[in-house]
Amino acid sequence: MLAYLFVLVAVAFRVGFIAHPMNFTPLAASLLYFGAKMPRKQLWIPVVVFAALDVFQNYRNGYAMSGDLLVSWAFYAAMVALGMLISSKTSAVRVAGASMAGSVVFFLVSNFAVWVGGALAMYPKTLAGLMECYAMGLPFFRNGLTGDLVFAGAFFGLSALVAKSSEKALKHAA
Repeated sequence: MLAYLFVLVAVAFRVGFIAHPMNFTPLAASLLYFGAKMPRKQLWIPVVVFAALDVFQNYRNGYAMSGDLLVSWAFYAAMVALGMLISSKTSAVRVAGASMAGSVVFFLVSNFAVWVGGALAMYPKTLAGLMECYAMGLPFFRNGLTGDLVFAGAFFGLSALVAKSSEKALKHAA
């Protein structure tokens, strides 16, 4: 049930119920945790929840639907898949590595998508334009990476503490 709780926390951040610095959210960590801890037949649930939330927020804010959303949705699925990869041997190193890998890939792919087909055509279609796009994304990346690592550590750490205390309680009761 912790996986669903963590997704709800990420939704609360996403809709603005919880104030936070830009991109410092538990979204990627909740997806990573869900992928690592939940049965395969349920793994689509958080991907659909966050995709539907994206559609709703775009509609509410008057934004046009664009191909940029596909990058986000692919990222959601990729984070769940990364969680599946670390599920058999979850460790702090694997969680941190998966969190960092997800952050880096999202930064590279999402900024590339902005450069290639951004609705605002903000950057020239040159190597210099691509580098400028990545440079402008660095503050978002820094917060995203930090949030991913902090929340992944918190979610997986809390899960380990709950498991350990449950184990102690069962041992004590026996």
